[in-house]
Amino acid sequence: MRGFIASSIGVACAAALSLPLALSSGVGAATTPSAARALTAGAISGSTQSLPLSVLPRDRGLRAPGEQGLTQRDVHPFSLVGVVWDDPAAALEGRVQVRTRATGTARWSGWQELETHNGDHAPDPGTAEHDSGRLRGSTAPLWVGASDGVEVRVRPQAAPAHQAAANSAAQAALPKGLRLELVDPGDEPPPGGAPAEGPRTGALTAESAAASAVNADLAPLGADAVPALGKKGTESELIEARGGEADAKVSPYIGPRPRIVTRKGWGADETLRERTFAYTTKVKAAFVHHSATGNNYTCSQAPSLIRGIYRYHVKSLGWRDIGYNFLVDKCGNIYEGRAGGVAKPVKGAHTLGFNTNSMGVAVLGTFGTSKPSAAAVKGLARLAAWKLGLYGVNPSGKTYLTSAGGNLYRKGKSVRLNVISGHRDGYATECPGRLLYNKLGTARSTSASLQGR
Repeated sequence: MRGFIASSIGVACAAALSLPLALSSGVGAATTPSAARALTAGAISGSTQSLPLSVLPRDRGLRAPGEQGLTQRDVHPFSLVGVVWDDPAAALEGRVQVRTRATGTARWSGWQELETHNGDHAPDPGTAEHDSGRLRGSTAPLWVGASDGVEVRVRPQAAPAHQAAANSAAQAALPKGLRLELVDPGDEPPPGGAPAEGPRTGALTAESAAASAVNADLAPLGADAVPALGKKGTESELIEARGGEADAKVSPYIGPRPRIVTRKGWGADETLRERTFAYTTKVKAAFVHHSATGNNYTCSQAPSLIRGIYRYHVKSLGWRDIGYNFLVDKCGNIYEGRAGGVAKPVKGAHTLGFNTNSMGVAVLGTFGTSKPSAAAVKGLARLAAWKLGLYGVNPSGKTYLTSAGGNLYRKGKSVRLNVISGHRDGYATECPGRLLYNKLGTARSTSASLQGR
């Protein structure tokens, strides 16, 4: 296990290139499921429909002036929905609501709210990912389950008082280029990962092999999960990585490694993301998020939900990969997020201004008025105890991070934060929801206890 924190990217590339050439045949996003299975067992289907919004008729005065959307219509099947716009720096001041129809039925849902992000989840300013020219503003995506009909309305909020005084119908301007994004997350990955006796490379493309190889010190190539490891084994692994030192001054203080479903395990289409990996120097803090995708999912659907978020972040928002480093579902299952290795300091796009030397963990769900499950909070604590322990960090302590710029802290400001912080601690946002935020104290104390502190 020696060097599992600092192993080079070249190892992953070499591993991918050493596979048979036939394995590099990727399958496009629009490929049908049957065609995908015929080409390679490792390919994942999926698609995104992007529909421009337009100003809706007033409808006897029931709609606000300038309200945009789509009237009820049939569409290709999808399970996740969001709204995007051209300028990532533009704020959407208003309400975004959708109704959907369950696939194969005449049953329409009630109106559901989409949370407006308004820049709080994004790559840091000055990075290649931020300055790529591909970024878009967005709402949070909403998981609606298998659907084939949709209706959407975007209602601008009333203009500020000084403007409304001059015009009783004044409304805040909506961002330009509003579009509805309907995401089909694609088929479930084939069951089973690497067999116990060794890796199963026959189901891997070159891209998926590279994403798997960066975890090669923790799991076989092509594994569906990094296996759990007891506390003694985890401590021994860390001591070995540190060069064999085991005296009191170098006490590991690390929690047992939890089981982590890999990108292969949840079915990531590795052809969507940028091929290289982005790293920071270390992991000093964990920012906790809620995905704001709603709570209407089962744990068996979590991989599909994650594939939907991944496709939305990359294809709809223009990011290099999914923004979060890890995700946790309501059953406490932990999932690898952004590619680059679960033990490595992968740079995410989760907390604008504080993506350096931190990791972002999204608990799947919406927790403004709904409580997170005890299993999800425990999963968060287990993950933090292990990952922060790799870098010698106390989950119940404080740390300093330097802001890259945001709406709370100017660029270059050194900010003192809890090691386990909520998204709202680094940016003015409701994320991770009041009821999950209130559980962070429990996560800190549990995580520290798991480390043996």
